[in-house]
Amino acid sequence: MTKGPNTRLADLFGLTGWSKGELARLVNRQAAAMGHPQLATDTSRVRRWIETGETPRDPVPKVLATLFTERLGRVVTIEDLGFGRSGPAGRRQSVDGLPWAPEQTAAVLTEFTGMDLMLNRRGLVGAGAALAAGSALSSAMYDWLRTDPSPAAGLHRAGGALAADPVSSDRYEAAPVGLEEIAALERSVEVFRAWDAARGGGLQRKAVVGQLNEVGGMLAYRHPPQIQRRLWGVAANLAVLAGWMSHDVGLEPTAQKYFVIAAHAAREGGDRPRAGEALSRAARQMVHLGRPDEALDLMKLARAGCGDRALPRTRAMLHTIEAWAQASMGQGQEMRRTLGEAEELFVSDRGDVPPPSWMQMFDEADLHGMQALAYRTLAEHEPSAARVAEKHAKEALRLREKGRERSKILDYISLASACFIADDPEQADRYARLALVSIGNTSSHRTWDRLREMYRLTGRYAGYSGIEDLREELELVLPRAPRAAGRGSAPASRWPGGSTSA
Repeated sequence: MTKGPNTRLADLFGLTGWSKGELARLVNRQAAAMGHPQLATDTSRVRRWIETGETPRDPVPKVLATLFTERLGRVVTIEDLGFGRSGPAGRRQSVDGLPWAPEQTAAVLTEFTGMDLMLNRRGLVGAGAALAAGSALSSAMYDWLRTDPSPAAGLHRAGGALAADPVSSDRYEAAPVGLEEIAALERSVEVFRAWDAARGGGLQRKAVVGQLNEVGGMLAYRHPPQIQRRLWGVAANLAVLAGWMSHDVGLEPTAQKYFVIAAHAAREGGDRPRAGEALSRAARQMVHLGRPDEALDLMKLARAGCGDRALPRTRAMLHTIEAWAQASMGQGQEMRRTLGEAEELFVSDRGDVPPPSWMQMFDEADLHGMQALAYRTLAEHEPSAARVAEKHAKEALRLREKGRERSKILDYISLASACFIADDPEQADRYARLALVSIGNTSSHRTWDRLREMYRLTGRYAGYSGIEDLREELELVLPRAPRAAGRGSAPASRWPGGSTSA
């Protein structure tokens, strides 16, 4: 049964430069390498896939995803090619098949991380895809995220593997794990999180993605409810880290996909606040890319996802992201009101309920860091806001704990930039140099992006001898080829970044 042209496949095929005959030969060759020598694809069959929407039989979708991933240098999944999965998990739903059926989340997680690792191994750069619009994600996932998962989400029928997805035959062999293994995985998340906070996402991203790939395989086995929930929690935490690290090094479409995977995993584990926080990361990403209106759409989704289970501190964190988006749009009154609510929520948290591990990074220092970021962003529209940004940045630096080096650098850059806007170049020079002392020890593109924004502000003081020296130093340390702004790639915002580490 045909469905009309497969426009997704046609668009991606057009980017490859292949002929239909060449793709047919590549499919046969790749399939043989994957253990399917009997496959005999020809030009006419490729034409039917593209022009009539014919869905090829397994394992062809997996083979095609591998070929397109390698050719385009970014992760291409079966869904990206316009093919649904077989069985109940494969029913198409809304934007990019969102939300996924419960049985599909582990399969998508495993496939996507496997493709990402393949790109890492071959030294390719995942870029070039377009980000999904925040409004589209919100409309696709809003009602689903507000409901709890059904028992079909894998929290019952313990013992035995799930039905294997035939296009994922290279998946980690399903096997049970116990409480000790779960505890070890949870400790590994803390190690990765601490490393990211100190050094940025570049150096450990591959390790996090590899660990997440392993967890995806473990989720193919039905465990007792307690273990299954914790395993979904590990998957959600690792997916957020993979997304944040990807965002930190400029792999924006890849980062967004990991944030969506994290939201699915958190919901399957029954942790709606975690799902909301994962989506708030996607909102921060949108502000970074100069799309604050999209960020506000995602923040509505994040708040809806959290429901009434979120602790006051979690809700305070969500408010600071919303305030940053409002500041980017020059909405000073709305921003101040939102930050006021964030402060009230933060101080109302009595601490009688311990925060989850993924919220422990958001402390008082980070609250001030986000307030500094919001006011510094607003200062592009209202220069008087720069002085308030200075105050919050100084308080954030005073409170920062050891091990949060990246956040300290971002605070110094916020402070220096605010001083430049407030016409205080001497203080700005001092704080900028404090940022430069440590910036070489991080692998964070976001940090470099914000340093470029600070460099832009030095232009008005180009005649000052001290600032001329600073400009020369900045020119020496900044990478020579900044990422080009475009669809889903580099930041286009006036003030990219953020100070929450993970």
